[in-house]
Amino acid sequence: MRMDRREFLTSPCIAGAALVAAGQMRGPQQEAQTMARRTKLAPLVLRPYQVLCVVCSAGDEAPGRGGDEITRIAEAVREDPDRPVTLACNAGDVYVYQDPGTEHDTPEGRDYNRKRDLDILQMVNWAPGAVLPARTLFMCLLSRISTVSGICGYDAVTSDAWRGCPQAASGNYERGCAKGIDAIIPPRSEEECAREKEASVRALHAAKEVPIRPHILLCAVCQYGGGVRPPIKEDNLPELLDMILHQKPGIPITMARGADWMMCAPCPRRVPELNACVNVLGSGGLSNEKRDLDMLQVLGLTFGSTMGARDLYRLIFERIPSTAPICKREGSTCPSIWWDGCGESNLEHGNASYEAGRAELLGLLG
Repeated sequence: MRMDRREFLTSPCIAGAALVAAGQMRGPQQEAQTMARRTKLAPLVLRPYQVLCVVCSAGDEAPGRGGDEITRIAEAVREDPDRPVTLACNAGDVYVYQDPGTEHDTPEGRDYNRKRDLDILQMVNWAPGAVLPARTLFMCLLSRISTVSGICGYDAVTSDAWRGCPQAASGNYERGCAKGIDAIIPPRSEEECAREKEASVRALHAAKEVPIRPHILLCAVCQYGGGVRPPIKEDNLPELLDMILHQKPGIPITMARGADWMMCAPCPRRVPELNACVNVLGSGGLSNEKRDLDMLQVLGLTFGSTMGARDLYRLIFERIPSTAPICKREGSTCPSIWWDGCGESNLEHGNASYEAGRAELLGLLG
């Protein structure tokens, strides 16, 4: 049974676990508790046009003009940026099962409301009833719809039924779109990322074992082959390679799921309470999870497998001479949730920096 929209908007967002104290990694029990809470979080049910209204409100020079409901939606997304959102509209036909009715139609009329919603879904290639994390939804939308001209308003007004939204020509949506996702979902602060960098590097050097998601072991080689050396702000991969080469050559490395704290703590595109990556249109975890599994299959390993660092890299270099088989993303064009720039660049050939780094590290690792 469909819950009332107001229930979705006024119920408290499930906040997820608190940030781990500096220098401590998330334990399996804590992660399981967080995930259990997340699976019980009811989707926020929105009409497609309301997503545009949130962007329009972000660009409005008179805040709040979008109305109380749009304000509540924006606050709910800001409070929990990765909560699920269901896009329901009056599509009818074989999608009638998700039709929400006309209660939340705007005054411009039934047919205008229906056309506007379907235009939005068609432009971003979403099906009626689609469910996506809020961050992913907004990032895909912003990458695909830069103006509401022709969606919320029309160059030619053919009748009173097609006058469109009074705000369509205001430029508010376009200004909101130009501000980008940070105007809707505030990013992690530089101060927080810097604190996490310091604490995680300190923990890395003290560690007796390093948990790491599999595919970023390839990223470390790409960085190395491109001339990157520690420190960098966004991750701890250069520090890991430096430690393997000069300090702890045999340190055990364990294949772990998610954007693990020890390597990814300072990344501005990491969601700490979910141990998740949101670097690719907000859906980095999805494409990266597949890379992790593809790589484990090639290596003959599984999550939880542990190997000495140098032995692990020798195995990687033996079985993965190029990043293309692991990293490419065929048939995924932006704004697909499977798309990313790395996947596109690997379609025809692997990353040249990986090949250069592999050649150099093969000699250094013996």
